[in-house]
Amino acid sequence: MLKYLRLLLLPLNLVYALVIFVRNQLYDWGIFKSTSFDMPVICIGNLAVGGSGKTPTTEYLVRLLQNYKVAILSRGYGRVTKGFILADEHASAQTIGDEPLQYYRKFKNVTVAVCEDRVTGINQLKDAHEVILLDDAYQHRKVKAGFNILLFEFDKLRGWQMLLPAGNLRETFSGIKRAQTVIITKSPPVVEQYLRQGFLKKLKLTANQNLAFSHIGYQNLQSLYSQEQLALQKNQVVFLITGIANPLPLRQYLATKEVILHHFEYSDHHRFTEQEIKALVKAFEEHPAGEKIIVTTEKDGQRLLDAKLKDLLLNLPVYYLPINIEINAAERAKFDQKILDYVASAK
Repeated sequence: MLKYLRLLLLPLNLVYALVIFVRNQLYDWGIFKSTSFDMPVICIGNLAVGGSGKTPTTEYLVRLLQNYKVAILSRGYGRVTKGFILADEHASAQTIGDEPLQYYRKFKNVTVAVCEDRVTGINQLKDAHEVILLDDAYQHRKVKAGFNILLFEFDKLRGWQMLLPAGNLRETFSGIKRAQTVIITKSPPVVEQYLRQGFLKKLKLTANQNLAFSHIGYQNLQSLYSQEQLALQKNQVVFLITGIANPLPLRQYLATKEVILHHFEYSDHHRFTEQEIKALVKAFEEHPAGEKIIVTTEKDGQRLLDAKLKDLLLNLPVYYLPINIEINAAERAKFDQKILDYVASAK
Protein backbone atom coordinates (compact mmCIF):
# COMPACT_ATOMS: atom_id res chain seq x y z
CA MET A 1 0.00 0.00 0.00
CA LEU A 2 2.82 2.38 0.94
CA LYS A 3 4.57 1.61 -2.33
CA TYR A 4 1.55 2.71 -4.37
CA LEU A 5 1.09 5.81 -2.23
CA ARG A 6 4.68 6.82 -2.98
CA LEU A 7 4.02 6.40 -6.70
CA LEU A 8 0.97 8.66 -6.46
CA LEU A 9 3.09 11.31 -4.74
CA LEU A 10 5.88 11.26 -7.34
CA PRO A 11 4.51 14.24 -9.36
CA LEU A 12 4.68 16.36 -6.21
CA ASN A 13 8.39 15.55 -5.94
CA LEU A 14 9.05 17.77 -8.96
CA VAL A 15 7.32 20.69 -7.27
CA TYR A 16 9.16 20.07 -3.99
CA ALA A 17 12.51 19.71 -5.79
CA LEU A 18 11.99 23.01 -7.61
CA VAL A 19 11.09 24.85 -4.40
CA ILE A 20 14.13 23.48 -2.55
CA PHE A 21 16.45 24.19 -5.50
CA VAL A 22 15.30 27.81 -5.80
CA ARG A 23 15.50 28.35 -2.03
CA ASN A 24 19.07 27.03 -1.84
CA GLN A 25 20.15 29.04 -4.87
CA LEU A 26 18.79 32.23 -3.34
CA TYR A 27 20.87 31.57 -0.22
CA ASP A 28 23.94 30.65 -2.31
CA TRP A 29 23.62 33.87 -4.30
CA GLY A 30 23.19 35.95 -1.15
CA ILE A 31 19.68 37.12 -2.04
CA PHE A 32 18.37 35.39 1.08
CA LYS A 33 20.47 36.46 4.07
CA SER A 34 22.57 34.01 6.09
CA THR A 35 24.00 35.30 9.36
CA SER A 36 27.54 34.38 10.40
CA PHE A 37 28.88 34.67 13.92
CA ASP A 38 32.34 35.55 15.22
CA MET A 39 32.59 32.38 17.27
CA PRO A 40 32.60 28.60 16.69
CA VAL A 41 29.15 27.40 15.57
CA ILE A 42 28.87 23.70 14.69
CA CYS A 43 25.74 22.38 12.96
CA ILE A 44 24.73 18.70 13.17
CA GLY A 45 22.10 17.64 10.66
CA ASN A 46 21.02 15.30 7.89
CA LEU A 47 19.39 15.27 4.47
CA ALA A 48 16.84 12.57 5.30
CA VAL A 49 13.95 12.82 7.73
CA GLY A 50 14.04 10.51 10.72
CA GLY A 51 16.68 9.38 13.13
CA SER A 52 20.22 9.29 11.74
CA GLY A 53 22.02 9.70 15.05
CA LYS A 54 22.01 13.48 15.58
CA THR A 55 21.47 13.23 19.34
CA PRO A 56 24.37 10.85 20.13
CA THR A 57 26.58 12.78 17.69
CA THR A 58 25.83 16.00 19.56
CA GLU A 59 26.65 14.24 22.82
CA TYR A 60 29.94 13.02 21.33
CA LEU A 61 30.86 16.63 20.52
CA VAL A 62 29.95 17.77 24.04
CA ARG A 63 32.41 15.25 25.46
CA LEU A 64 35.07 16.15 22.90
CA LEU A 65 34.72 19.87 23.73
CA GLN A 66 34.57 19.46 27.50
CA ASN A 67 37.25 22.12 28.00
CA TYR A 68 35.03 24.79 26.42
CA LYS A 69 31.90 26.53 27.61
CA VAL A 70 29.37 24.84 25.32
CA ALA A 71 25.73 25.64 24.57
CA ILE A 72 23.36 23.35 22.66
CA LEU A 73 20.64 25.11 20.68
CA SER A 74 17.72 23.10 19.31
CA ARG A 75 14.36 23.89 17.77
CA GLY A 76 12.76 21.73 20.47
CA TYR A 77 10.71 19.45 18.25
CA GLY A 78 7.39 18.41 19.79
CA ARG A 79 7.27 21.12 22.46
CA VAL A 80 4.07 23.07 23.11
CA THR A 81 5.89 26.36 23.78
CA LYS A 82 7.24 29.06 21.46
CA GLY A 83 10.27 31.33 21.42
CA PHE A 84 13.60 31.17 23.23
CA ILE A 85 13.67 29.06 26.40
CA LEU A 86 16.62 28.06 28.57
CA ALA A 87 16.37 24.60 30.08
CA ASP A 88 16.15 24.57 33.88
CA GLU A 89 14.94 22.32 36.69
CA HIS A 90 11.33 23.00 35.69
CA ALA A 91 11.85 21.89 32.07
CA SER A 92 9.88 18.99 30.62
CA ALA A 93 9.52 17.29 27.25
CA GLN A 94 6.40 19.43 26.74
CA THR A 95 8.20 22.74 27.34
CA ILE A 96 11.52 22.11 25.53
CA GLY A 97 11.23 18.77 23.69
CA ASP A 98 12.57 15.32 24.55
CA GLU A 99 16.07 15.62 23.07
CA PRO A 100 16.93 18.97 24.72
CA LEU A 101 15.62 17.57 28.01
CA GLN A 102 17.94 14.60 27.59
CA TYR A 103 20.91 16.93 27.05
CA TYR A 104 19.96 19.02 30.08
CA ARG A 105 19.63 16.01 32.41
CA LYS A 106 22.84 14.43 31.13
CA PHE A 107 25.31 17.33 30.95
CA LYS A 108 25.29 19.61 33.99
CA ASN A 109 28.03 21.91 32.68
CA VAL A 110 26.36 22.58 29.33
CA THR A 111 23.71 25.20 28.60
CA VAL A 112 20.69 23.85 26.72
CA ALA A 113 18.27 26.18 24.95
CA VAL A 114 15.49 25.94 22.37
CA CYS A 115 14.39 28.48 19.79
CA GLU A 116 12.78 28.00 16.40
CA ASP A 117 14.73 31.02 15.13
CA ARG A 118 18.37 29.94 15.45
CA VAL A 119 19.73 33.47 14.79
CA THR A 120 17.76 34.78 17.76
CA GLY A 121 18.87 31.83 19.85
CA ILE A 122 22.56 32.27 19.06
CA ASN A 123 22.36 35.99 19.83
CA GLN A 124 20.95 35.11 23.26
CA LEU A 125 23.77 32.63 23.96
CA LYS A 126 26.91 33.91 22.25
CA ASP A 127 28.26 36.29 24.90
CA ALA A 128 28.34 33.67 27.67
CA HIS A 129 29.65 30.70 25.65
CA GLU A 130 32.67 29.66 23.60
CA VAL A 131 31.03 27.09 21.29
CA ILE A 132 27.44 26.64 20.12
CA LEU A 133 26.16 23.31 18.81
CA LEU A 134 23.12 23.50 16.53
CA ASP A 135 21.08 20.32 16.75
CA ASP A 136 19.22 19.47 13.51
CA ALA A 137 19.76 22.76 11.71
CA TYR A 138 21.32 21.76 8.38
CA GLN A 139 18.36 23.14 6.41
CA HIS A 140 18.09 26.25 8.64
CA ARG A 141 20.12 28.40 6.28
CA LYS A 142 19.41 31.68 8.03
CA VAL A 143 22.47 30.72 10.07
CA LYS A 144 25.78 30.16 8.31
CA ALA A 145 27.50 27.74 10.66
CA GLY A 146 31.28 27.68 10.60
CA PHE A 147 31.34 23.89 10.60
CA ASN A 148 28.65 21.54 9.26
CA ILE A 149 28.47 17.84 10.13
CA LEU A 150 26.13 15.89 7.85
CA LEU A 151 24.86 12.45 8.87
CA PHE A 152 23.70 9.50 6.75
CA GLU A 153 22.57 6.07 7.97
CA PHE A 154 24.74 3.25 6.64
CA ASP A 155 21.95 0.96 5.45
CA LYS A 156 19.77 3.70 3.99
CA LEU A 157 22.65 5.28 2.08
CA ARG A 158 23.36 1.95 0.38
CA GLY A 159 19.84 1.97 -1.05
CA TRP A 160 17.98 4.30 -3.38
CA GLN A 161 16.49 7.43 -1.83
CA MET A 162 13.99 9.96 -3.15
CA LEU A 163 12.92 13.44 -2.19
CA LEU A 164 9.87 14.18 -0.10
CA PRO A 165 6.95 13.61 -0.27
CA ALA A 166 7.39 10.27 -2.07
CA GLY A 167 10.72 9.59 -0.37
CA ASN A 168 12.48 10.70 2.79
CA LEU A 169 15.05 13.27 1.59
CA ARG A 170 14.61 16.88 2.68
CA GLU A 171 16.85 18.07 -0.16
CA THR A 172 18.91 16.57 -2.97
CA PHE A 173 22.43 15.22 -2.58
CA SER A 174 23.76 18.51 -3.94
CA GLY A 175 23.28 19.80 -0.38
CA ILE A 176 26.29 17.72 0.65
CA LYS A 177 28.56 20.49 -0.67
CA ARG A 178 27.80 22.62 2.42
CA ALA A 179 29.27 20.03 4.82
CA GLN A 180 32.82 20.02 6.11
CA THR A 181 32.46 16.47 7.46
CA VAL A 182 30.14 13.59 6.58
CA ILE A 183 29.52 10.79 9.09
CA ILE A 184 28.00 7.47 8.03
CA THR A 185 26.22 6.39 11.21
CA LYS A 186 25.11 2.95 12.41
CA SER A 187 27.98 1.39 10.47
CA PRO A 188 29.88 -1.81 11.30
CA PRO A 189 32.87 -1.12 13.59
CA VAL A 190 35.15 -1.93 10.65
CA VAL A 191 34.12 -0.84 7.14
CA GLU A 192 35.63 -2.67 4.19
CA GLN A 193 37.62 -0.53 1.77
CA TYR A 194 35.36 -1.30 -1.20
CA LEU A 195 32.34 -0.01 0.78
CA ARG A 196 34.22 3.13 1.73
CA GLN A 197 35.12 3.77 -1.91
CA GLY A 198 31.52 3.19 -2.92
CA PHE A 199 30.29 5.79 -0.43
CA LEU A 200 32.93 8.28 -1.56
CA LYS A 201 31.80 7.83 -5.16
CA LYS A 202 28.12 8.22 -4.29
CA LEU A 203 28.64 11.29 -2.08
CA LYS A 204 31.11 12.96 -4.48
CA LEU A 205 33.09 14.53 -1.65
CA THR A 206 35.83 17.02 -2.38
CA ALA A 207 39.38 16.86 -1.05
CA ASN A 208 38.42 19.35 1.68
CA GLN A 209 35.54 17.24 2.98
CA ASN A 210 36.18 14.57 5.58
CA LEU A 211 34.40 11.19 5.68
CA ALA A 212 34.04 9.21 8.89
CA PHE A 213 32.06 6.16 9.98
CA SER A 214 30.47 5.63 13.37
CA HIS A 215 28.76 2.74 15.13
CA ILE A 216 26.43 2.49 18.10
CA GLY A 217 27.84 1.62 21.50
CA TYR A 218 25.15 0.25 23.82
CA GLN A 219 25.59 0.73 27.56
CA ASN A 220 24.09 -1.07 30.55
CA LEU A 221 20.42 -0.52 31.24
CA GLN A 222 19.74 2.43 33.55
CA SER A 223 16.67 2.70 35.77
CA LEU A 224 14.42 5.54 34.67
CA TYR A 225 13.67 6.51 38.26
CA SER A 226 16.83 5.66 40.23
CA GLN A 227 20.60 5.15 39.84
CA GLU A 228 20.27 1.37 39.46
CA GLN A 229 21.95 -0.26 36.48
CA LEU A 230 21.17 -3.66 35.00
CA ALA A 231 22.65 -6.02 32.41
CA LEU A 232 20.35 -7.89 30.04
CA GLN A 233 20.04 -11.63 30.61
CA LYS A 234 19.38 -14.44 28.15
CA ASN A 235 15.67 -15.41 27.98
CA GLN A 236 14.69 -12.32 29.97
CA VAL A 237 11.22 -11.05 29.00
CA VAL A 238 11.52 -7.47 27.72
CA PHE A 239 8.58 -5.17 27.09
CA LEU A 240 10.06 -2.57 24.74
CA ILE A 241 8.29 0.76 24.19
CA THR A 242 9.66 3.12 21.54
CA GLY A 243 8.71 6.33 19.77
CA ILE A 244 11.76 6.73 17.54
CA ALA A 245 12.20 6.90 13.77
CA ASN A 246 14.11 3.64 13.33
CA PRO A 247 13.94 1.05 16.13
CA LEU A 248 15.47 -1.71 13.96
CA PRO A 249 19.07 -1.37 15.24
CA LEU A 250 17.75 -1.54 18.81
CA ARG A 251 15.71 -4.65 18.03
CA GLN A 252 18.76 -6.22 16.39
CA TYR A 253 20.86 -5.48 19.46
CA LEU A 254 18.26 -7.02 21.78
CA ALA A 255 18.15 -10.09 19.52
CA THR A 256 21.88 -10.61 20.12
CA LYS A 257 21.10 -10.72 23.85
CA GLU A 258 18.53 -13.49 23.20
CA VAL A 259 15.76 -11.82 25.16
CA ILE A 260 12.06 -12.56 24.68
CA LEU A 261 10.77 -9.34 23.15
CA HIS A 262 7.33 -7.71 23.20
CA HIS A 263 7.49 -4.42 21.29
CA PHE A 264 5.08 -1.52 21.71
CA GLU A 265 6.10 0.62 18.73
CA TYR A 266 5.02 4.21 18.02
CA SER A 267 6.09 6.93 15.57
CA ASP A 268 9.03 9.27 16.13
CA HIS A 269 8.57 11.75 19.00
CA HIS A 270 5.20 10.15 19.82
CA ARG A 271 3.58 11.69 22.88
CA PHE A 272 2.56 8.67 24.93
CA THR A 273 -0.97 8.73 26.35
CA GLU A 274 -2.20 7.35 29.65
CA GLN A 275 -4.26 4.77 27.77
CA GLU A 276 -1.18 3.52 25.90
CA ILE A 277 0.87 3.22 29.09
CA LYS A 278 -2.01 1.46 30.85
CA ALA A 279 -2.10 -1.07 27.99
CA LEU A 280 1.66 -1.62 28.40
CA VAL A 281 1.32 -2.05 32.16
CA LYS A 282 -1.61 -4.48 31.74
CA ALA A 283 0.36 -6.64 29.29
CA PHE A 284 3.38 -6.57 31.59
CA GLU A 285 1.46 -7.53 34.71
CA GLU A 286 -0.47 -10.31 32.99
CA HIS A 287 2.65 -11.96 31.60
CA PRO A 288 3.50 -15.03 33.72
CA ALA A 289 7.30 -14.64 33.57
CA GLY A 290 9.14 -13.96 36.81
CA GLU A 291 12.09 -12.19 35.17
CA LYS A 292 10.59 -9.36 33.15
CA ILE A 293 11.38 -5.68 32.64
CA ILE A 294 10.18 -2.67 30.68
CA VAL A 295 12.80 -1.08 28.41
CA THR A 296 12.75 2.15 26.45
CA THR A 297 15.24 4.47 24.77
CA GLU A 298 16.86 7.37 26.57
CA LYS A 299 14.97 9.87 24.39
CA ASP A 300 11.61 8.15 24.94
CA GLY A 301 12.36 8.04 28.64
CA GLN A 302 12.20 11.83 28.80
CA ARG A 303 8.53 11.72 27.78
CA LEU A 304 7.80 8.92 30.24
CA LEU A 305 8.90 11.27 33.05
CA ASP A 306 5.61 13.15 32.62
CA ALA A 307 3.94 13.15 36.06
CA LYS A 308 0.82 11.23 35.01
CA LEU A 309 2.76 8.58 33.12
CA LYS A 310 5.35 8.29 35.86
CA ASP A 311 2.62 7.50 38.40
CA LEU A 312 1.53 4.53 36.25
CA LEU A 313 5.08 3.16 35.94
CA LEU A 314 6.73 4.14 39.21
CA ASN A 315 6.52 0.75 40.95
CA LEU A 316 7.58 -1.23 37.90
CA PRO A 317 11.10 -2.13 36.67
CA VAL A 318 11.45 0.50 33.92
CA TYR A 319 14.86 0.99 32.31
CA TYR A 320 16.26 2.97 29.41
CA LEU A 321 19.15 1.84 27.23
CA PRO A 322 21.80 4.58 26.89
CA ILE A 323 23.82 4.68 23.68
CA ASN A 324 26.96 6.44 22.53
CA ILE A 325 28.24 6.86 19.01
CA GLU A 326 31.77 5.68 18.57
CA ILE A 327 33.74 7.02 15.62
CA ASN A 328 35.43 4.05 13.95
CA ALA A 329 39.06 3.69 14.94
CA ALA A 330 40.37 4.36 11.41
CA GLU A 331 38.87 7.87 11.35
CA ARG A 332 38.55 8.88 15.00
CA ALA A 333 41.78 10.83 15.47
CA LYS A 334 41.34 12.77 12.22
CA PHE A 335 37.69 13.56 12.97
CA ASP A 336 38.42 14.75 16.51
CA GLN A 337 41.36 16.88 15.44
CA LYS A 338 39.41 18.57 12.65
CA ILE A 339 36.73 19.64 15.15
CA LEU A 340 39.29 20.81 17.72
CA ASP A 341 41.28 22.72 15.09
CA TYR A 342 38.13 24.49 13.87
CA VAL A 343 37.06 25.52 17.36
CA ALA A 344 40.54 26.76 18.27
CA SER A 345 40.89 28.78 15.05
CA ALA A 346 37.36 30.21 15.09
CA LYS A 347 37.61 31.15 18.76
